[in-house]
Amino acid sequence: MRLHRSPRPAAAAALGAALVALLTPAPAQAGPSALPTINPTAETPALYDDEAGGNANADDPAIWRNAADPARSLVVATAKEGGLRVYNLDARPVQSIPAPAPPGAGDAPGRFNNVDLVSGLRTPAGRADVAVVSDRGNDRLRIYRIDPSRPGRPLTDITDPSAAPVFSASQSEINKQRTAYGLATWTDKSTGRTYALVSRRNSTAVALLELKPTAAGTVGYRKIRTLELPSSFRLPNGASWSPCAEPGELPQVEGMVVDPANGMLYAGQEDVGIWRMGADLTAKPVLVDKVREYGVPGVYDEETEECTLGADPGYGGKRLAADVEGLTLFQERDGDGYLMASSQGDDTFALYDREISERNEYEGGFRIGAASDTLDGSEECDGAAVLNQPLGARYPRGLLVVQDGHETPAVPDGAGGDREATDFKFVDLGAVVDAADM
Repeated sequence: MRLHRSPRPAAAAALGAALVALLTPAPAQAGPSALPTINPTAETPALYDDEAGGNANADDPAIWRNAADPARSLVVATAKEGGLRVYNLDARPVQSIPAPAPPGAGDAPGRFNNVDLVSGLRTPAGRADVAVVSDRGNDRLRIYRIDPSRPGRPLTDITDPSAAPVFSASQSEINKQRTAYGLATWTDKSTGRTYALVSRRNSTAVALLELKPTAAGTVGYRKIRTLELPSSFRLPNGASWSPCAEPGELPQVEGMVVDPANGMLYAGQEDVGIWRMGADLTAKPVLVDKVREYGVPGVYDEETEECTLGADPGYGGKRLAADVEGLTLFQERDGDGYLMASSQGDDTFALYDREISERNEYEGGFRIGAASDTLDGSEECDGAAVLNQPLGARYPRGLLVVQDGHETPAVPDGAGGDREATDFKFVDLGAVVDAADM
């Protein structure tokens, strides 16, 4: 493994050395099971994707640091049709915000998909920290001011009521749900302007939207440009390949993150791999890693609604199992760090360096396993967020939050089965370093 590191103080160097030891890739012949396992320290209450549970489904988290009192920092997380959840560092609920009701009979309800934060957004009333959410149900962004002086209701909706759909031209088009999906925020250092990058469900499109505060104290947005990623790929044998999907659906992007150090957007095209491109969407994207299933032919069966895959020609990557999902950045204080991606197909997390002179070299990986019979690990992870800053006595070296797509132990549904449950796992970043002694 080749690392590019600048000089740093001895304490930071020791932390970095321990982290490198943990993240050193396993031998080529070893599979995902050989990766280190890290245990969570806490989990949020289960969310149930049924009528009794409010059709809530955990998806994507973001970590807001309270600079005045880091121990009172918050995790803001989406629950799809269940709206938005806010948790304290004990993983206990602080606030629940419902998704908007359908605008009319038969229309799609609000459905909050991804969330990201903006620190110090410029507004007429001064700077404010805000959470930006993609409302997949209504094809809009929603913006919430974060106010720590309101401990029971820290988030307030400040979305401009005139905000238009991101991609759709009408309510009937919105109801088809080819709508705002993945999301990442970015502040351009050269101009001070703040943007949201938003992907479109069942499409390869990624749009750049500038956030626009209004004189009324709300925040809207305007679309700057849209980029279309490829949906078909030329393989080394000369054949053309597209990921297997339901007719009319294209390989979509969900997980996205912008590196603030260089303005690079990383976008996870779920069945393809990780793309790197300028966050202004003006340069040609680079595919920095592929999923293992890249190039595998498949046929969609309308009866089973599943794909039957053919023989693997061996053109895929080695680190990611489709879908590639939550992308987040581990930022070290000297500017180095890692891009982290959820490899949903094998319940692992892959890490890459942030060097853009080359193809973001793979640096290793890990999985999050069960800490006890009642505190399980993370499976089929959708979203993830990491913050490498002190967060009080509980997380003195920072916090990692990941979605768990299969919360256990299972709860009976009363009909002989189990209720589908999801939640978020909280992981001490100090435990990541300590695991180097395994």
